[in-house]
Amino acid sequence: MNKIADTAKILQNVNLGENITIEDYVIIGAPPAKRNEGELKTVIGDNAIIRSHSVIYAGNIIGNNFQTGNNVNIREENTIGNNVSIGTKTVVEFKTKIEDNVRIHSQAFIPEYTILKEGCWIGPNVVITNARYPKSLKAKEFLEGVVIEENAKIGANVTILPGITVGKNALVGAGSVVTENVLPDKVMAGNPIKIVKDVQSLEYPNGEKAYSGEK
Repeated sequence: MNKIADTAKILQNVNLGENITIEDYVIIGAPPAKRNEGELKTVIGDNAIIRSHSVIYAGNIIGNNFQTGNNVNIREENTIGNNVSIGTKTVVEFKTKIEDNVRIHSQAFIPEYTILKEGCWIGPNVVITNARYPKSLKAKEFLEGVVIEENAKIGANVTILPGITVGKNALVGAGSVVTENVLPDKVMAGNPIKIVKDVQSLEYPNGEKAYSGEK
């Protein structure tokens, strides 16, 4: 049974799964510019929790066990997998691909054409960019999406420049400016970014490994 607040607004051509909670002042199925209400199909799978004041535009296809924080904005025509969590005040622009088991923390910015692969982790206040020359004459024609590969982890307040690939299992240190591709299984940090060490070498103060058995 779905629990939908009286103040929530579910527009035309929205297909909701089962056991969904939609809190106050949520809008689902908002048409983007130059589209009519109901023109784009919107799908949200089972067991979703959409917290108050979130807006999900039309054309999103979202899997099971999805949840948002408050005031999340998800633009149109994204593909979002199962077990995805998007934190408070995060913005996801249109035509992104977010695979299963991705965690995006609060106040992140995920622009057009970004690909977040399975199990990756995006820390708070991360900014991903896609315009090499903002407001240039052909900026929109030359947008370059960022790819965050499987199980990569992006620390808080990181900025990632257009066209970058962050490799599988990599870790990007907090506050870094990512100006080049991040190698798989490496820790990279700084402004500009540089290799620090291997992910598998990271240990807690007691000598216990921080990461082990990542695929």
